[in-house]
Amino acid sequence: MLISHINRIAPPLNMLVSRKYRRENTVIDVGNIQIGGDKIVVMAGPCSVESRQQIIEIAQIVKKARASILRGGAFKPRSSPYSFQGLGEQGLHLLAEAHVVTGLPIVTEVMSPSQVSLVAEYADILQIGARNMQNFPLLCAVGRVRNPVLLKRGIGNTLEELLLAAEYIMSSGNYNVILCERGIRTFESATRFTLDINAIPVLKEMTHLPIIVDPSHAVGKARFVTALARGAIAVGADGLLVEVHPNPEEAISDGEQSLSPQMFATLMNEIECIARMLHRSI
Repeated sequence: MLISHINRIAPPLNMLVSRKYRRENTVIDVGNIQIGGDKIVVMAGPCSVESRQQIIEIAQIVKKARASILRGGAFKPRSSPYSFQGLGEQGLHLLAEAHVVTGLPIVTEVMSPSQVSLVAEYADILQIGARNMQNFPLLCAVGRVRNPVLLKRGIGNTLEELLLAAEYIMSSGNYNVILCERGIRTFESATRFTLDINAIPVLKEMTHLPIIVDPSHAVGKARFVTALARGAIAVGADGLLVEVHPNPEEAISDGEQSLSPQMFATLMNEIECIARMLHRSI
């Protein structure tokens, strides 16, 4: 059958993610925590859940340092098939136990549509990793639940593509989307990726959604994370996603970019000073 013409459906003029659709900033409630308001929200914890002792210890440490949300990977997408892939459902159980002990809400990654219902039982926030930013079936699947979604920008994606990915989630029914800038791939090889700090004020103009910055994955080296965190808060980020490990040198994954408890406490003190200058708090 010959096709005489193709109907092209133009995107709506006022996309759900756009400032044209909603002028005021969206504030997302996670328990008694608000993301996108006057308070800077810090999500902190290890790259991977490794054991009960590890996740509970670090949960208590980051809470004491005034983090609001515990991060930790149960399912881990890794570049090498031989790298640690996470504890899976056991990791979710351990995160739930850490939540009971500390009261911290949980953010953890979901990697496929088949995992959404399981992870949603345990996580307060569902994370879509950079590799899955344009996994459209997964975006639609998290759009059908009510858990807030932390959507990471892909390493080679534009801001427009990030917003269109968010639109998939919102157009599927879930308006609780948090954007995350985590560094993009450039020609520079001195660091893991390059933090696109431009993205924060630009996105603030384009969208009403909250914006979180992940300096750990952006730079890949723990000694530079605090400096990037300071910059992110200074240009208007609504929060941070930071990797912290009780013993970074012993971490199963991403130890090089994980802060020690002492380094994390310093980061929190320094960003508090910047937040106050901007009439915000942590």
